[in-house]
Amino acid sequence: MMVIRPVERGDLAGLMLLAGKTGGGLTSLPADEKTLSARIERALHTWQGTLPKSEQGYVFVLEDTETGTVAGICAIEVAVGLNDPWYNYRVGTMVHASKELNVYNALPTLFLCNDHTGASELCTLFLDPAWRKEGNGYLLSKSRFMFMAAFRDRFNEKVVAEMRGVIDDKGYSPFWESLGERFFSMEFSRADYLCGTGQKAFIAELMPKHPIYTHFLSPEAQAVIGEVHPQTAPARAVLEKEGFRYRNYVDIFDGGPTLECDIDRVRAIRKSRLVGVSEGQPAPGEWPACLVANEHYDNFRAMLVHTNPKCERLVLTPAQLDALKCNAGDTVRLVRLCPEEKTA
Repeated sequence: MMVIRPVERGDLAGLMLLAGKTGGGLTSLPADEKTLSARIERALHTWQGTLPKSEQGYVFVLEDTETGTVAGICAIEVAVGLNDPWYNYRVGTMVHASKELNVYNALPTLFLCNDHTGASELCTLFLDPAWRKEGNGYLLSKSRFMFMAAFRDRFNEKVVAEMRGVIDDKGYSPFWESLGERFFSMEFSRADYLCGTGQKAFIAELMPKHPIYTHFLSPEAQAVIGEVHPQTAPARAVLEKEGFRYRNYVDIFDGGPTLECDIDRVRAIRKSRLVGVSEGQPAPGEWPACLVANEHYDNFRAMLVHTNPKCERLVLTPAQLDALKCNAGDTVRLVRLCPEEKTA
């Protein structure tokens, strides 16, 4: 049985194994034991309420309850950019015109900005390739919305998600090679590692402070601005179906898109509802997959259950109740896993 739960200190070895499978480009999951250990500690202190909002970050893992295998990781940063600047490029336009010469040129431009300062961020989403089946990716990604819905006051009005940009199997990033490398004078993997291990001062020190005309970049680099890594395309589609949109902000390293949405407009948050649970055998029938989560802040659990998403009372087996850390008579949060397809 696959369950989402808060990260624990004993998950460090499992997270290191996951980090070794990312292929690079996932800045927030570096294959660095000290950094990952510190990330776990910060998450635990967040749950304990001992950190200011600017330092809070929740980390969850997807666990196979039968074997204890950590199959995936996902996280939420409560408020980005309040301590260290949170950089994006905003894709905009600069116009150069001369009436006398009858010349008008509207040129696409990259502006370094901190426009998402204070927003809550969905981050560190990674599922072991061996476990990319049976809805695990949906569970891993969308379980965070159940936590945010249950504890809405802990998060901000806007939610953002940086999508991994185009990088090949050897770590080559066309966007970085054409732009970042010229200012940082290091390989993408090195910059990615430094950022992932918290050494971010070099960004502010070396980033260009003036608008950049994208026509000066290589055609290959221009083509990947706002595009995602092939393995990230499904994650982007999942978020877009939940209401997230690309608003012309891209990552400063690989040019991947930043998606955003007002928290109360996220489908799974907006449509989730509370139902009582009872113990028994679910009614037979072909029911859709639904996200189910308990309402326990310190002992949060989420999983997939096939049931009627409009049911008044949710019937769960003893094993499901145990996995969710709840009892008959408790209240859980329920929402259909995927939006219903509209028919003509």
